Formats: sequence, C-alpha cells, structure tokens
Amino acid sequence: MAEEKNLKDMPEDQEVTSTEEATSTEEVTEDTEETAVDTETEAVAEETEEREENSSKEKTFDKKDKEDPRDEKIAELNDRVTRQMAEFENFRKRSDKEKSEMFDAGAKNVLEKILPVVDNFERALALRPEGADDAFADGMEKIYKGFQKTLSDIGVEEIESEGKEFDPEFHNAVMHVEDESLGENVIAEVLQKGYKFHDTVLRHAMVKVAN
Repeated sequence: MAEEKNLKDMPEDQEVTSTEEATSTEEVTEDTEETAVDTETEAVAEETEEREENSSKEKTFDKKDKEDPRDEKIAELNDRVTRQMAEFENFRKRSDKEKSEMFDAGAKNVLEKILPVVDNFERALALRPEGADDAFADGMEKIYKGFQKTLSDIGVEEIESEGKEFDPEFHNAVMHVEDESLGENVIAEVLQKGYKFHDTVLRHAMVKVAN
C-alpha cells in the first residue's frame, strides 16, 4: 500500500522516465546477449573450418605417403627419356650444321678452281669480231651461257662492281685513276670479275678505282 501510495504521489514525468530507463536497460541486455551469441557462433564456425582444413591437409599428407613407388619410377623414366630426346635433337642440329659447312667448304674449293676456266671463256669470246658468223664461236658462247646458268643454280653470283662505290669486303683495288666524271672511291673499271657463293666471297673483284 505504501508503494502504491508512493507511485501515486510520484510526478507523472518522473514515472515516465523510470519506465523508459527500464525499457532501455532491457534492450541493452538483449543486444549484449545477441552479441554474445553471434560471437559464440563465429567461434564455432572458425573452429569447424580449421578442423576441416587440418583434416584436408592430413588426407593430402596421407595420400603423398601412400604414393605408389611405381609412379615415381615412371616419372623418373619419363624425365630421362625427355632429356635424351632433347640431347638427340641438339646433336642432330649440330650434325646438320657441320655437314652444311663441310659441303660449302668443299664446294667453295672446287668453284675457286673453276673460275679461271670461266675467265678464259670470257677472254676468248671478247676476241670474237663483231658480226662474224662463226659456228665454233657460237658453240663456245652457248657452252659459256650454260656454264653461267649452272653456276647460278648452285648459288654462285657475280659481284656487282663497275660504277659502284669501292667496298673492301668485295673489291680488291689494284689501280687508281683520276676521273672527274666519277665520284670519289667509285669503281671505274673491272679488271677481273668477283664472285660470291651463298653470300660468302668466293673471289674478290679486281678493280680500278677513281679519285
């Protein structure tokens, strides 16, 4: 009865405030409980995930430990075969390169001895009178042209010289002449033709250089 009297005597504003405080206290308590539940749930989830991860690792280790020795032997043999195949391929490439170089060296040696014959053909044809009807000379010219075609087919080509600038890699200057109609270091005349074999100088051109 006294409490009821006190409540009745209490001002209305104070009564409302007390009620709100009680309600707020209850809400804070509920939030705290919910936070605790969430924290506990997260902890359980993390623990479960960690157990699953450890279990997976253990299975992996067990699988590695239980690998068949024959698989290791097969892998070793495959690696050995792969290495041997790579070594054989490198050996084949080296052999092909050496064969090609040996062939070129032998061909170059033979061609160097043939070039004087070509020079003699050219000298003989140069002495032929213009307009002369000579069956023998015609035959020589045909042989010479066939000779030139054969050399071209195997990779021999003439070094361009006359009217070109002197290049010591392809030309051998044996004479010098002053000629105002030509520029400096320009080849005025070819005294002996030069030839290349597969981009390698077979014989330098013997030339006369102007200025």
